Amino acid sequence: MAYTIETQNGIVTFTIDRPHIRNAVNEQVMEGLEELAIRAREQDIRFVIITATGEQAFCSGGDLSVFHELKTEQQAWPMLNRMGQALYRIKTIPVPVIALINGTAVGGGCEIATACDYRLVRSHAKCGFIQGTLAITSGWGGGTYLFEAIKHDAALKMLSDSRAYSSAELLENGWASAIIEEDGDIGRFLASMDRVLPSVHRAYKAMAVRKWQETNLKQRVDEEIRECARLWAEEAHHLAVDGFLNKNKK
Repeated sequence: MAYTIETQNGIVTFTIDRPHIRNAVNEQVMEGLEELAIRAREQDIRFVIITATGEQAFCSGGDLSVFHELKTEQQAWPMLNRMGQALYRIKTIPVPVIALINGTAVGGGCEIATACDYRLVRSHAKCGFIQGTLAITSGWGGGTYLFEAIKHDAALKMLSDSRAYSSAELLENGWASAIIEEDGDIGRFLASMDRVLPSVHRAYKAMAVRKWQETNLKQRVDEEIRECARLWAEEAHHLAVDGFLNKNKK
C-alpha cells in the first residue's frame, strides 16, 4: 500500500508510504487522498495531518517514471485534473489540515503541502516549486494556493525561483507555520489547537471556504491545471524530464 490513513483521538493522519522513491505520487497515492477527503467529511474529527514515511522526503512530486509516459495535453490533463480535484477537496476539508513536512517537499510535494492550512517543517527539510526546471508550471493547484497563503511578491518569487528553500527561508517568507526541531514541537503545536473547541475551528475554516468560493478559487485552480497540461505537451518539457531521469541513472 502506498499510503496509510489512521484515526486516533479525533486526528486523521494520512501518511504517504513510498520512501523507496522519495514518496512520489502515483495513482495509489491519488486514491488515498481522495479517500482522505471523504473520510474527513464523514467522521467527527478535530483536524487532519498529512505526512510521509521516513526523514528524507515528504514528497518529491509526481512519479516521473510513471507519468513521463504521458506525452500529449490530452494524456496529461486527466492525471493533472484528478490530482488537482483531490487537492481542492483536501483544501476545503471543514477542519484544519496540517502538513507535517518530514523531509524534502518539491514540485507536486510542495503543492500538496501548500493546499494545507498549516505547514510544520522539519528543520532539515527543503521545499520548493521546482516545476520551472522541467519547463512546466505547477499543475495541481499549488501555485494558486500559494498566492492565497503568502504575500504576492513572495509567492511569485518562490514560483519563479524554481529551487528548494531552506526551512529558515520558508519561515521568513511565511510559507512555514513553524519549524520543527524535535517531536515535542509537534505536540506543543497540536496542544495549542486543542485549547479551542472543534466547533470553533470548523466555524473559522468555513469562513475561509466561503472566501475561496466567492473568489472563484476552484475556477482558478482549473485554469492552472489546463495551462500545465498545455506546457506538458511541449518538447521542452519532455527534454527536461529526459535529462532529469538520465542524470538520476548515473
